[in-house]
Amino acid sequence: MAMHAQKNEPAVRRVLDTIAWATIFAGCLALAGMAAVQAWQVFARYVLNDSPGWTEPVALLLLNTVMMLGAAIGVRMASHFRFGMVVLLMPPSIQRVVLALMNALIAAIGVLLAWWGARLTADGWDVAMAGTALPQGAMLLPLCIGGVLMALFALERIVTGAPQTMISEED
Repeated sequence: MAMHAQKNEPAVRRVLDTIAWATIFAGCLALAGMAAVQAWQVFARYVLNDSPGWTEPVALLLLNTVMMLGAAIGVRMASHFRFGMVVLLMPPSIQRVVLALMNALIAAIGVLLAWWGARLTADGWDVAMAGTALPQGAMLLPLCIGGVLMALFALERIVTGAPQTMISEED
């Protein structure tokens, strides 16, 4: 099933497709930003001989963002770590139960990541990050956002039977 909206798809699926595409777009922007920050770091260090202190924490923040958004999209596309071969060997009725349990576990992990990420973000918000004016809590904000998205996409798989891939063969 394609990730683009079709008229016969439920409204919830179209909204989640939009969220998934926005997640991919944000992850790509973060990845490009990380590459640009690292390029500036190398240029400033070796050409200007003046290494800026803000590049490392900003690159790490962008890396955290890329990792967590990528993990969430991995859940949406069912390309996250799993034991697919074992599940395929099971009878279809047991497969459905195992897949539902697997997605429930992923949703629970996502909720825990979001909860603890939010607590740690709030705890570190008043502390300045070394080398930059950003709050230390910002470093853990991607953990919170990624956890919410992981839980959302795992619940989608349980409730609506989400598509197996985001891009169809027709695309």
